[in-house]
Amino acid sequence: MSKAPVYSYEAMFLISQAVAADFNGMIAHINEILSRGHAEVIAMKKWDERRLAYEIKGQKRGIYILAYFKATGEGFAHIERDCNLSEKIMRTLITRCDHLSVEEMQAMDGRKDLEIEAKLRAERPAMAPVAEQPEPVGAGADEGTDEDI
Repeated sequence: MSKAPVYSYEAMFLISQAVAADFNGMIAHINEILSRGHAEVIAMKKWDERRLAYEIKGQKRGIYILAYFKATGEGFAHIERDCNLSEKIMRTLITRCDHLSVEEMQAMDGRKDLEIEAKLRAERPAMAPVAEQPEPVGAGADEGTDEDI
């Protein structure tokens, strides 16, 4: 029996900010999906956090997580299905990534940065909220502008 061919893939996961409140859990969820598909994760990093062009499931902002992994075609099918069934992942785009070598993918690895951000996000709620400062007298819309002259 011959082994199934293993291909390189690039995946972009779109996560809502509500789910990203538990950033460590979100990363663990993505890793769990990839491991269930018997994928070998080569690199993973936070790509961006931005306003969405249109609302998705009532969310206006999202966090993009970029992952590079190796998997068989059968494993890829499991990963794609799990992403579609996941309530934590809003959207996923997975493409073959044969144009990059393993070394190039490893150079983009940002898992250490993900760990640091997860720790910072976990500590954020423990910090006391900053009280809003009252606006100084004379500041704001009442100030004269060129149009008033």
